Amino acid sequence: MKNKIIPYNPKLKEYARALRKNSTLTEVLLWKNIKNKALGVQFHRQVPMLDYIVDFYCFELMLAIEIDGNSHDFRYFEDSKRQYKLEDKGVEFIRFSDYDVKNNMFSVSMSLEKKIIELKTPLKSPQGDNTHKEVKVESLKEELIQSHNRIKPFIHKTPVLSSSLINKMVDANIVFKCENFQKMGAFKMRGASNAILSLTDEERQRGVVTHSSGNFAQAVSLSALNLGVKAYIVMPENAPQVKKNAVKTYGGEIIECESTPQAREATANKIKEEKGASFLHPSNQDEVIYGNSTAAIELLQEYPDLDVILVPVGGGGLIAGTALAAHYFLDKCKVIGGEPMEVDDAYRSLISGRIETNDSFQTIADGLRTHLGDRNFPIIQKHVDKIIRVEEAEIINAMQLIWERMKIVIEPSSAVAFAAVLKCKEEFKNKSVGIILSGGNVDVKNLPF
Repeated sequence: MKNKIIPYNPKLKEYARALRKNSTLTEVLLWKNIKNKALGVQFHRQVPMLDYIVDFYCFELMLAIEIDGNSHDFRYFEDSKRQYKLEDKGVEFIRFSDYDVKNNMFSVSMSLEKKIIELKTPLKSPQGDNTHKEVKVESLKEELIQSHNRIKPFIHKTPVLSSSLINKMVDANIVFKCENFQKMGAFKMRGASNAILSLTDEERQRGVVTHSSGNFAQAVSLSALNLGVKAYIVMPENAPQVKKNAVKTYGGEIIECESTPQAREATANKIKEEKGASFLHPSNQDEVIYGNSTAAIELLQEYPDLDVILVPVGGGGLIAGTALAAHYFLDKCKVIGGEPMEVDDAYRSLISGRIETNDSFQTIADGLRTHLGDRNFPIIQKHVDKIIRVEEAEIINAMQLIWERMKIVIEPSSAVAFAAVLKCKEEFKNKSVGIILSGGNVDVKNLPF
């Protein structure tokens, strides 16, 4: 175990004591839950470290629990910088919001238990053979490489295409990483494969469950089919029928729910309890994020001189993985997100410093209607340059251009990053630009053009 003691500013000692005596309701609720759960490790409250006070901390695992609430707004960026310094010293953070602690303690407990098990369990081999042979991972970069090695037998190395006409149109050198040619038609195959391959044999026998509007549902179903694992798929009732049909084809068992994030999570949690299945999050899980990073890793291997990579932003799993890949494999390469104006929660989150949600989900880019999570948001804050918002008409125009000029099929969500380039041509003029076309699962009977 790590069990490393990190020094702190002595001036914080008395302040930490005062915070323990004047805990917020949320802190009290979470502390009671931690004490009652018998997690097998000991946490301490209000622990001073460097120039920061961590809400809860386990010295054995070097695991910090942070509660982000409304009172944090004015100092969020300052807190984040101090937390990054602790991360550089090996501290791992798991973050919950005031709302989650007060209203969804079951989900909070499951996330915390999973994180503790993850930190106490030796890493498996890169091939995912579950021999429990410990693999020493010296850095996150090495973990990304191992994730790539792990999933290679189960994915396509997708092609990178370009169009001279499009290059002239935007006065830039653009290459498209075509994840629309990936197995099941989207990049989600990468994250889903890595997540399932990272499970133990016993966990696989109990099956997996996820909630998804389409692409991750298909990815989990196909990955599970390839590995002989039962897949329970929670889908909103208004998900495209073409995606529901694909899930059934891959052997996934569909459980429909209302089209809200709350309904998705509640239904998935119920199945997890009843079946003992492992929950796979479409975008807010480390193994999924690391798997997603492999698309950008492959792109940078072929084009190591890129100035910027653009990706669509929905739940944040792809842009977080892409940002990690760019940071560790080509640090000079910027990462920019494209997001529909109608669901611009990621854009607003970077401004406010906290995870925002959407009141409306009225966008043609159905795969981007979800919001960021506590695992991917810190990565996005740290490594993503900016997010460009685009209108619905701009998304449709970009999608149509790809279809007409490159003769390839992409879905609306996939067109958002290209729409951002078309909207801000001057920003990308004379630059080498990579765009990840995230998927091609579109209902051809219901095209917007």
